[in-house]
Amino acid sequence: MLTRKQHELLCFINERLSETGVSPSFEEMKDALDLKSKSGVHRLISALEERSFIRRLPNRARALEVLRLPDAVKTAAPKPSRPPASAPKLVLPAANDVLELPLHGRIAAGMPIEALEGRSTLSVPAALLGPGEHYALEVAGDSMVEAGILDGDYALVRRGETARDGEIVVALIDDSEATLKYFRHEGKMIRLDPANRAYDPQRYRPGQVRIQGKLAGLLRRY
Repeated sequence: MLTRKQHELLCFINERLSETGVSPSFEEMKDALDLKSKSGVHRLISALEERSFIRRLPNRARALEVLRLPDAVKTAAPKPSRPPASAPKLVLPAANDVLELPLHGRIAAGMPIEALEGRSTLSVPAALLGPGEHYALEVAGDSMVEAGILDGDYALVRRGETARDGEIVVALIDDSEATLKYFRHEGKMIRLDPANRAYDPQRYRPGQVRIQGKLAGLLRRY
């Protein structure tokens, strides 16, 4: 039987994975559970791992996979507020289906760099994508490593012009530079947060930032 905090953390991780395909950072888990330090998050994750509810994915910084959910969660009716677009994720295409996505150059996971429009394409297993129109960007930099996004990865992006706080987005800044960051509102400003403590958040006026899409998945070549 899980404690209340263990149950809350498991549900939070599962919800974030369902929405973005990326596990939340330890800082986000701490804030979501109203904990005083990240050490409390470490203890909860270790407890969930020991009970085989989650596992840590190798070769990915702080990446988690939900193995199972408590019976009460699995049998609960879906929340009315859940967007219906999330349902098709459960129906995956055949494993050998491949899509050719437009590959639009490199995008900075560190400081913004010039947004490049390329003519290349990237072959992507259809099972990695949900509904909607997608494109791919090659990641440059290390500021999102704590979200499991590494230099040289390919970000699979679902096109869109809106985002909720805490989602990972492609943000076009001043119509000339693009970056991959967590999106948040901060008063009258837009804050783009890295997932690396070595980097500082970036703050812009709303008119400077246009959302180009939300992270839908990652592709890594070895």
